[in-house]
Amino acid sequence: MNKMILHIPHSSTIIPDNSGYVVNEEVLKNELKRLTDWFTNELFYSEKDITVKADFSRLFCDVERFIDDEQEVMASVGMGVLYSHLDSGELMREVNPELRKRILNEFYIPHHKRLTEAVEGELARVGKALIVDCHSFPKIPLKRALDQRLNRPDFNIGTDPYHTPSELVKILETFLKSKGFSVGLDWPYSGSIVPLKFFRKEKQVHTVMIEVNRRLYLDERGCMKNEKFDEVSETCNQILSLLRVESLGI
Repeated sequence: MNKMILHIPHSSTIIPDNSGYVVNEEVLKNELKRLTDWFTNELFYSEKDITVKADFSRLFCDVERFIDDEQEVMASVGMGVLYSHLDSGELMREVNPELRKRILNEFYIPHHKRLTEAVEGELARVGKALIVDCHSFPKIPLKRALDQRLNRPDFNIGTDPYHTPSELVKILETFLKSKGFSVGLDWPYSGSIVPLKFFRKEKQVHTVMIEVNRRLYLDERGCMKNEKFDEVSETCNQILSLLRVESLGI
């Protein structure tokens, strides 16, 4: 049986090292509320697949960013691989070269090594690999969001022009719309992760990003599950089952 690789980068609230932070605990807690992809590790839970989860918060190290700030568009607003500013624009953390090197070596690089090894393992075992990049997003855009439109969809499907089969996108879009959900294609967020070793090089490495609007399953003020959580979780489980079956033929 083929195993998908579920990448869950933003569900943790853990800050392993407080070095460099210049804001108090309450401010940091509020920022975690805004930026954490709450419960995506539960929404996209699967014993049948391989899960690569970041066990530290994106406020500490964002594994979905390019390691080089020159390549990362969000670095200009303090949201590169190591966040330096709050969404408000206020300074959150001072990152010197020594701290940067240590965090990248101890957290970012090992995470990407695990992701790369998971892909390598599936390529060796079945000749192909499918990464499902698992996220959620707030109903109201963050101040630094590149897309500020307010009518955000229920689900977003993120793609890569080289690594995302168009058939998968059509199947997912049709399924979600059949259940009454609105769907954005690369909106409000675009792309889907691929390890650099295979990026734009290996056609048998497929990827698709699934983003869930938090209004569907979360009381965003208290960051607690709402009464629709189980229903949304079941939909996410159905998405994974659909991808698992359909990816066999692509």
